[in-house]
Amino acid sequence: MSSPVDERSAQDIRPSEGKDRAQYGVCAFLVLVGTAVIVDGLGIPHITSGTDPVGPRAVPLILGVLLVAVAALYAVDVARGGHGEPEAGEDVDLSQSIDWRTVLLLIGAFLVNAVLIERLGWVISGALLFWGTALALGNRHYIRDLLIAVTLSLTTFYAFAIGLGVNLPAGVLQGIL
Repeated sequence: MSSPVDERSAQDIRPSEGKDRAQYGVCAFLVLVGTAVIVDGLGIPHITSGTDPVGPRAVPLILGVLLVAVAALYAVDVARGGHGEPEAGEDVDLSQSIDWRTVLLLIGAFLVNAVLIERLGWVISGALLFWGTALALGNRHYIRDLLIAVTLSLTTFYAFAIGLGVNLPAGVLQGIL
């Protein structure tokens, strides 16, 4: 059930028909990505065998062509006045401004992880990433969050090492893990 205020605010933020140029930017981005995939796919040697008559080139070429086709169809839809409906669900208040503190804290958590992953290793930097993300998103159970973060980073470390055969950096815990 929506109130007259909700309907008015949804109408205020709705783009006018045919004037949403940002959607053409999305179309251009899809064309660029599709073209890059096609060009990259053409660089793959055409190798076929009895068990693989298609070769490795087919999938990138098909995906690139599909990306360009979707971009063209989307551009036609935008030109005809098509637009997405404003968000009406969940608990999002579209009239509120961006919470820059949360955004900056999340960026900081990712940057700390990127800087420390080689020096300290995944387990420590990943735990800091998970704990910092929970903190940035408003959770204030510091000890519980830290225990969960350490558990998540250890679990992912061993899941990658044992399950996938991918060794994440151990850092200062080399020889212990």
